[in-house]
Amino acid sequence: MRRLRQLADRTPATRERYADLLRALAITMVVLGHWGVTVIGYDRAGRPTGHSALGDLPWAWPLTWVAQVMPVFFLVGGYANAASLAARRQRAGTATGWLVDRSARLVRPTTALLVVLAAGAAVATLRGADPTQVRTVVWFATIPLWFLVAYLVVVPLTPPLYALHRRFGLAVPVVLAGLVALGDLGRIWGPAGLATGNYLFGWLAVHQLGFAWYDTRAQERAGAGPRGLRRRRLPLSRTAGTAMLTGGLVALILLTVVGPYPVAMLNVPGERLDNLAPPSLALLAVATAQLGLIVLLREPAGRWLRRPGPWQAVIAVNAVVLTVFLWHLTAAVLLVGLLDALGALPTPPVGSAAWWGWRIPWLLALAMVLAALVAVFGPIEARTRRPPATGPAREGARRLRTTLAVLGYAGLVAGLLLNSLTPKTAPEPLGLPAPALVAYLAGAGLLRLLRSGWGSRG
Repeated sequence: MRRLRQLADRTPATRERYADLLRALAITMVVLGHWGVTVIGYDRAGRPTGHSALGDLPWAWPLTWVAQVMPVFFLVGGYANAASLAARRQRAGTATGWLVDRSARLVRPTTALLVVLAAGAAVATLRGADPTQVRTVVWFATIPLWFLVAYLVVVPLTPPLYALHRRFGLAVPVVLAGLVALGDLGRIWGPAGLATGNYLFGWLAVHQLGFAWYDTRAQERAGAGPRGLRRRRLPLSRTAGTAMLTGGLVALILLTVVGPYPVAMLNVPGERLDNLAPPSLALLAVATAQLGLIVLLREPAGRWLRRPGPWQAVIAVNAVVLTVFLWHLTAAVLLVGLLDALGALPTPPVGSAAWWGWRIPWLLALAMVLAALVAVFGPIEARTRRPPATGPAREGARRLRTTLAVLGYAGLVAGLLLNSLTPKTAPEPLGLPAPALVAYLAGAGLLRLLRSGWGSRG
């Protein structure tokens, strides 16, 4: 508590505390959403299995318009990336140095998860477990990693795309939204491959709005800027918030209730389209409505966050927020395994009184397991430090560092993407595909080498 008070007291007056609150809320809602809709049962072989309850609860599909908060995370990520990149450049740092530094908070807790899962899977395999079942368990535990694939692509694109934002402003996300619409036409009428780019364009569009939010706050603190800067601003008035909320909801209803898009913003088996994979125009409508709500709540939330208690709570959550996200499904796997071993695993039908009654003890038990995991692995994330300062490097060394940083990120993305694409029933003795683990660890090791001060500080 003393450290939290110290961190709260040292918070700069210019910090956008609301962004930190939104990040903490977004991850909390993801965790509770995954846990809340989980249905546990047994397969034909008598082994525990799980799936989403959304397919059996169509009345709950509109609730996903609020529960689907990945756009909020990318919005906040855009704000945070722009703020940290601008601060780095004010200290005469380079984009490469920023990129290497930015990787640490993402890579350290992710590496811990993968290494622990691979080690546990190896032990289980050596003790005679079926590699197919080992892979299935690890597959469930690593579902959160699909999100990091997209985010680890967006982060290294921040320097050039922020430069693009500073030149063209809000025209950039508009163009990206148009590309998403074009991809959706391919999904509906063909060719389906036209939508592949939506995996990038959709998240980049929301990420760019985070840039605009940062520029708006920076200009507010510095005073009114030239008229040419207005195209980079995100309108934060109540009128603008109401317009975004209303317009987003109207567009969403037209696209889903009238149009061809599913109402649910999470995957529902049997639906023609998936609004999330890849991001669809309907998901961008949700993002617009959510942005309007965020703008409307900004001032009262800002006043609330000036109080010591709420702000300290936000700091505490954000110190381990990625750890919470990465391990929350591992907590579910562990709890299900424990209850199954004890012969005490409830499997009531979806929507029954027993199923609803089981939600509260289920969530509480999961929270206890996750709290234990965070206590063990949270310090890995919370103790991330800035890289040591080193002397300037020659031009050739700077180019080499940039190339190696890009290769490091490429290794991370390749490893996580290969794991996500590998079927959950593949016979993998390590639970993860060996090439995926090698690619990821090679990328993480390369970035760690650069972060240690090899060559120069950016």
